[in-house]
Amino acid sequence: MSKELKRGYTTGVHASFAFKSALEAFCITKEKSITITQKMDNDDLDITKGCEIVVTISDRLNDLELNPISHKPYIIGSIEIYAGVGVGVVTKNGLKPPKGYPAINPTPLNAIKDISNKFNITQENIYVSISVTDGANIAKQTANAKVGVLGGISILGTTGFVKPISSLAYIDSIRTELNFIKSNGYQEVILTLGNSSFIYAKENYNKEQIIEIGNFVYDSFEMSKELGVTKVIWICGIGKATKVMQGFKNTHNRFGSIDFESLRDDIKNSLGVEVNIESTRTVKGVSMQLKRIDRLDEFYKKIEIKARNQIKKWFPTLNIDIRILK
Repeated sequence: MSKELKRGYTTGVHASFAFKSALEAFCITKEKSITITQKMDNDDLDITKGCEIVVTISDRLNDLELNPISHKPYIIGSIEIYAGVGVGVVTKNGLKPPKGYPAINPTPLNAIKDISNKFNITQENIYVSISVTDGANIAKQTANAKVGVLGGISILGTTGFVKPISSLAYIDSIRTELNFIKSNGYQEVILTLGNSSFIYAKENYNKEQIIEIGNFVYDSFEMSKELGVTKVIWICGIGKATKVMQGFKNTHNRFGSIDFESLRDDIKNSLGVEVNIESTRTVKGVSMQLKRIDRLDEFYKKIEIKARNQIKKWFPTLNIDIRILK
């Protein structure tokens, strides 16, 4: 019997809910008000799941505990909104929140504006901080520092809901990093698939050029093309390259397995070598057979060329290079 997966609200929705509660209390009491909310549990693989979001409102800026990185507030009428402790500050161009401001995306910021407009606010100088408990440590598990969001996580949200086990969040993060790379003048984008590929990329390229794309090969190249990226270098292992050569747009196992009969025929036709696929249903096993007869380099080169040709069929205008790690 299947279980329906739970949806949860984004950090942006929680922040706007907390803002409404804190603003209501402040308007009643005219004193410092604090609302704390915990991000709803859901069935997503979301590192912010369960995090504590805190909104503080006061008529004294010194009452707020802010991200120590100097930044400007968003101004909504007489309200100034700052990044509290655990919410990042944007320090580079290329992201939706502007450089020098709290890492709060436009959708939750607009929601906060709509909420404030419903209150009859006559008081001047209202100061707001949005904080996330332990947000600086949570942010270490994200790409925030690489794209210039420092000191905490971002307050995100487009539709308001986190879809459980959704690929959309991962694809959105790839798009954000591509935008960042393009906006900061890099001519090459380095796409990596797997831990070894990422380690190799860090040793050979600027970390700000590198994006871990998971299994989203086609989507990553498509977004690169749409953004007008000059050159894409894809670094991967031989197994993933083989899947792309065979036409897989996403290399996760749930989208299918390598056709080893076809791979055997490809090796025979291109290298004139018979491999025993019955003894090993892995590309690594096939590679070991070819290594023993000193044909491994030729095999890797053939896979590289054919995988590149497959990507070029999908995106003929893209300048593509492939590095397959041994």
